[in-house]
Amino acid sequence: MQARAVVVEIVVVVVVIVVVVVVVVVVVVVVVVVAEVVVVVALGVVDVVVVVVVVVVVVVIVVVVVVIIIVAVIVVVVVVVVVVVVEVVVVEVVVVVVVAVVVVMVVIYIEKEREIFFSIQHSGGSVAEWLARRP
Repeated sequence: MQARAVVVEIVVVVVVIVVVVVVVVVVVVVVVVVAEVVVVVALGVVDVVVVVVVVVVVVVIVVVVVVIIIVAVIVVVVVVVVVVVVEVVVVEVVVVVVVAVVVVMVVIYIEKEREIFFSIQHSGGSVAEWLARRP
């Protein structure tokens, strides 16, 4: 009976992690796209380049986020195996750590993008130059 309760708890935790990660991803993608459109429009660059920039940004962010989610799922699977084998229930702590790591990775990525974009703009560079320097 106790093993069954542990499995149910693990399933609930995995579902919670996936839901939280998806919500964070959606919010981050929306915020980044809106912020970049606002910046590009504020700079007065409104042409085909703007559309290309927005599309590239969304694609890059989605790819990065998918990789982050895959890493998070792998971590959860490893933790589930450890919890079931060792029978130590530390799942709540792991949930907090995994979600925190995912959020920090996404925030670091967005901050790096922002720094590159604004460093090029301050030096008089173009949006095309920013696209060329993207990681």
